[in-house]
Parts: sequence; C-alpha cells; structure tokens
Amino acid sequence: MKVFITGGAGYVGSTLTARLLEGGHKVVAFDNLMSGGRSILPFFANPAFEFIRGDIRDKALLGQAVKGADAIVHLAAIVGYPACKRDPRLAEEVNIDGTMNLLAVRVPSQRILYASTGSNYGAYAGGLCTEETPLNPVSLYGTSKTKAEQAIMNEGNAISFRFATAFGVSHRMRLDLLINDFVYRALREKSLILYEKEFKRTFIHVRDMARAFVFGLEHFEAMKDEVFNVGSETMNFSKQDIAEKIQKKIPFYLHFADVGKDEDQRNYEVSYEKIRKHGLTTTIDVDQGIDELIRACAVIDLRSEFSNV
Repeated sequence: MKVFITGGAGYVGSTLTARLLEGGHKVVAFDNLMSGGRSILPFFANPAFEFIRGDIRDKALLGQAVKGADAIVHLAAIVGYPACKRDPRLAEEVNIDGTMNLLAVRVPSQRILYASTGSNYGAYAGGLCTEETPLNPVSLYGTSKTKAEQAIMNEGNAISFRFATAFGVSHRMRLDLLINDFVYRALREKSLILYEKEFKRTFIHVRDMARAFVFGLEHFEAMKDEVFNVGSETMNFSKQDIAEKIQKKIPFYLHFADVGKDEDQRNYEVSYEKIRKHGLTTTIDVDQGIDELIRACAVIDLRSEFSNV
C-alpha cells in the first residue's frame, strides 16, 4: 500500500513512517520541515520512502503530491494549546484551511485517517466521554481540530481517531506534552510547580498512536466512517498522579500551587470501549514511557537538541 502522510517528519509522523516501512508499505511523507528534518534522515536509505517538502496551505503542490496514494494519514497541524495561542492565524490556516485543501485535492476513493484529539471534549463536566458525547472544545486548538474532524467525516471514506494525550520518545521529540515536559523538568531542572493538580486526562504512547494508524489501514472497511477514541482507561491520571510517579523514580522538588491557573482546562475521563471491540488496545503504559524518557533526558538535553519543541 502507498500511504501519503501529511506532517510526516513530525512527532507522530516520523514514528508512523518507520512502522509502515518496516511493514513493507510505500510512504510519501509531506512536511514543511518547520521542526527540522533529522527525524527522517534514516528513511532515505529505504527506496520505498519518498519525501516532498511542502506546506499543506499550498493547495497546488498538495494536489500533485497526493496523486497515486492508496491512503492518506492526515497529521499536519499546529498542535496543542500553547502553539495555537502563540499564532492563532497560522493555527486556523493549517488546521482548518489546510484540511479543506487536502479534502479538495483528494480523490474520493483515497482512504483518509485523521489524527483528531480528546481536546474536542474540552472541560466536560459529565461522566465518561464516549464518541457520542457532545463536543465542547475550550481552546483554539480544540476548536480547529473539531472543525477539521467534522469536515473530514462529512466527506466519507474516512476514520477519525480522537487520541489521548501523547507522550514518549520519538524520532522528533516534543517537550510541550505533559509527561515529556514533567520528566524533563524533574531531571534537568530538579523542580516542578503544579497548578490544578487534580485535573485529569488520559495518555497514549506515540508508538501506540502509530500502531492505531496501521490498525486502521488494515481494518479500514470494518471501521470506516466512524470516530474512535484511542487510548486506555488504565492510563487516566491526574497531573499529581504523573508527578508522583516520576518522583518515585528520580528526586526533585515538587510544589503544588494553590494560586494559579492552567489555561489548558482539559479535565475529563474517556471510554475506549468502541475501538477495543475492534481489537485495538494500547501496549505501552505510563511507567514504561517515563522510564524511557528518563533514560533519554539523562543523556541528551532534549530542549537544546530540539530547540523548537
């Protein structure tokens, strides 16, 4: 299968590319390399890998690049609350307009798998979030991803994955993710200050995210035109839970602040029963991910190595 990946050099895209190539697929990675290209260097040794440097806002180039692909994995986005707040116009142009460009140039027979997010649920005050829970995004990131998801699902021949919060080591690291950030600060700065320590969210390792896309490609007919939460109920933790897990492994100063507010107000628990019934479960737990992050951070200063993370 020939798979076209937008954001193919990114945190998830580089991990997915490696997995698809190992599985014997052809991969066309499309990325503007705003975060650099080191993540994809090893793939050029594989003739099944093709890279096209481009921006998803460039509709003409995107149209040429996607030709001949059997399936599309749409990852390109301005990801996370802080990045979207920093440049709201760019966030809307990439997350919404870029998605509309992709839909405009895609052939209807091309399958599309979309990386959506649990941020769509926002500050949900009810019980367990299922795929039928009304969406209530509280940030530009959540709003833009919700609009993009709706547009994709309206087009059909698509699957949307609402992922839990990502963590773990990837070819292209990110430190703006909660667990990755906490481990880095604990190990390198020896201190961590938490606001709203009781706020909960669910987590998923980046390699399990890549597995989900491969699973979706392999089981597309049984899953198409559906939205799925992707994660595990066993990995739903508060910010305090995560900090204390890290503290059991490495010493650092942990302070719970009574005054202050995390502007990212996500606080919810999610059901993953729907995708589990199709046969997909996660394989890497939070403790395993923390351990690998500690080993990586101890050797490499990830903030210096990946200066724009």
